[in-house]
Amino acid sequence: MPSRKKIILAEPRGFCAGVRRAISIIELALERYGSPVYVRKEIVHNHYVVRLLKQQGAIFVDSESEVPEGEVCVFSAHGVSPEVRRKSEERKLDVLDATCPLVSKVHQEAVRFARDERTLLLIGHAEHEEVEGTYGHAPDRTIIVETEQEAEELDVPADTPLAYLTQTTLSVDETSGIIDVLRRRFTDLRGPSTDDICYASQNRQEGVKAVAPRSELVLVVGSRNSSNSIRMVEVARGMGTAAHLVPDVGEFSASWLDGVDTVGVSAGASAPDVLVEELLQTLAEHGYAEVELERVTEENTVFSPPSKLISTTPTT
Repeated sequence: MPSRKKIILAEPRGFCAGVRRAISIIELALERYGSPVYVRKEIVHNHYVVRLLKQQGAIFVDSESEVPEGEVCVFSAHGVSPEVRRKSEERKLDVLDATCPLVSKVHQEAVRFARDERTLLLIGHAEHEEVEGTYGHAPDRTIIVETEQEAEELDVPADTPLAYLTQTTLSVDETSGIIDVLRRRFTDLRGPSTDDICYASQNRQEGVKAVAPRSELVLVVGSRNSSNSIRMVEVARGMGTAAHLVPDVGEFSASWLDGVDTVGVSAGASAPDVLVEELLQTLAEHGYAEVELERVTEENTVFSPPSKLISTTPTT
């Protein structure tokens, strides 16, 4: 008797509250001010979302210096440094801040620890925009730590007053290993009052942990520059399950399905539902028509856009 092919679909998956807020800020700005609306960096790390917003009239730039003076400029969900804000003020830009509130929390913690004259150990990937923004809040007091080995090799006296913060989109397990090293090595180490890794990243990682043991293959919908999506793939592989990142169905390979009866599917926090639906349709065409939902928790968080965008008074 042939085995039955099926999909285990993780829930929650896809857009988190911070991503929804960031996208809505651009859409509301286009409604209110018309095109163009300038956006510093990718609003969220998803190529489909960026392409769609470009079609609606958003213009994406690498630096605030590329925005014409006095124009509307949206800061991405990943946050910016105080220096970027200062330069934007100099250019008299009409700034709309789409920084995720959970990233803003990390910025506030960085300022507080620096004020307490602690050296800040920022756990994250140096090239990531979120880390650049956080680093910029205390550049003279911050050391970026990417791995457990780097934590082991830190050339800092054991009794130095230290504090640690983390990039919000990291793997919970990976980060805890780095923090364990820091706690073992240093005697005066403080951390944030609550975990910096965002609820959505944690929930999506927990979803992968739930589906991976029951699947021969895990597919995560997300762009290649999406940190939280990449971490989800790493979580599945860490549990011994084959896993691939799927930016869109054009990059799906049917060869991955060889010998696979059960496929686990999830999506990073910046991946839209339409890309998940396209993947499910493609899998159905390969015989994986049965879909089982694996829900690990409910998400009810909502972040509102800036009040000036939801005011009923039109802008002239």
